[in-house]
Amino acid sequence: MNALTALPTRKDEAWRYSAVEALAGADLDAWRAIDVPAGESYRECLTIENSEDTELRRLRFSVGEGAQCELFAVIAAGKLGRIEVEVRLAKGAHFELGGVTLGGRDTVREFVTHVIHAEPEATSNQVVRAAHWGKGTGNFLGQIDVVRDAQKTDAAQSFKGLLLEKGASVNAVPQLEIFADDVKCAHGASVGQLDEAARFYMAARGLSPELSRRLLVQAFIGDAFVALDDEAERERLMGIALAKLDLHL
Repeated sequence: MNALTALPTRKDEAWRYSAVEALAGADLDAWRAIDVPAGESYRECLTIENSEDTELRRLRFSVGEGAQCELFAVIAAGKLGRIEVEVRLAKGAHFELGGVTLGGRDTVREFVTHVIHAEPEATSNQVVRAAHWGKGTGNFLGQIDVVRDAQKTDAAQSFKGLLLEKGASVNAVPQLEIFADDVKCAHGASVGQLDEAARFYMAARGLSPELSRRLLVQAFIGDAFVALDDEAERERLMGIALAKLDLHL
């Protein structure tokens, strides 16, 4: 980290629910820039799965006219595990995010996104699922900007949090700044516990409580990877997430 770079505080909107005390020694200036040329497609599957230290990944995408950019990610490790994404969309471009956070103890795992619809007819879709236990925290802070001339924009965010134990928490902060008038922008956020009726139904058919819980969480987090059409990568990401869950069960 540059000596001149001040550590953020919880007064900063993007760090409101984060573990800022875990940032000591982290490189806050390290951004990875990815340019997706006009008409091209780019996909990245990113995981934070091993370290117990702070893991901070920062990506900055510039998506050209008619191009498509996809990011699918699992955050299942780190005292603080955080993926920040900045995206700028040209005309007719598309950005897709599918993200999952899992964790317990006193960890924080989070996605922070800023999607700028800079030109007309671009689309974006963000689906984030968080499952936490112990004193674990899962966060999603998602900002969408639609500039004045970006007509025919279609942008969506969906966040759902699952609390597996008392003491866990999840937070969602959707932010929309829209300066065009012919757009579709939607966001939804919900937090809950496992469906007891579904667990009872499974138990009545001989499934153990552990297996019932695993299957319900698997279905819950699977929503984040519906748009991923690579079966092998989808299974790999699900495997990482479920392995974390299995350690808890």
